[in-house]
Amino acid sequence: MAEAATTRLADPDVEARLARLDDLLEGLQSAPGPTTRSATEAVGLLTEVYGEALARVMDHADGRLAELLADDELLGHLLVLHDIHPEPAELRAARAVERLRPAVRERGGDVEWAGVEGQVARVRLTSGGGGCGSGCGSKASDVSEAVRAAVLAAAPELTAVEPLPVAAPAPAPAFVPLTTLTHRGAR
Repeated sequence: MAEAATTRLADPDVEARLARLDDLLEGLQSAPGPTTRSATEAVGLLTEVYGEALARVMDHADGRLAELLADDELLGHLLVLHDIHPEPAELRAARAVERLRPAVRERGGDVEWAGVEGQVARVRLTSGGGGCGSGCGSKASDVSEAVRAAVLAAAPELTAVEPLPVAAPAPAPAFVPLTTLTHRGAR
């Protein structure tokens, strides 16, 4: 018996199919009727079964294999979708910020992970050019949007990304000569 060749999809082909799927599901949900309800239910059931299959794969995966599966962009998203990703959202989001850091620095700024409060990721963004902070025009807003998109792609269970103000540097301590501390003036 001849074995069928397996055709793999390149990442852009996967993205195109996911976009088309979103369009189809959106159109399906807006059409009333029993056929629509049945189709929507069928998609939901199929998604649940595939999620269960993926969960079983993760149950059998050792630490290194689980890490490799979670690091794959498509599989990582599916693991998040089915709530079986082995890493917490905060760790995935922090890693996304660290991956962006070199690109932000190339643009004269910096980005720093500041943690999660509730379901909101917090980052500190600075931009180059005289300390204008995160509010310096389109360059800063482009960086802010790229950070937001990367964090929410890595951890879609988070609801927002909030930039925090950059802390002002602490003032330098005043110099007090030692003699004024040890020498008391005559009274």
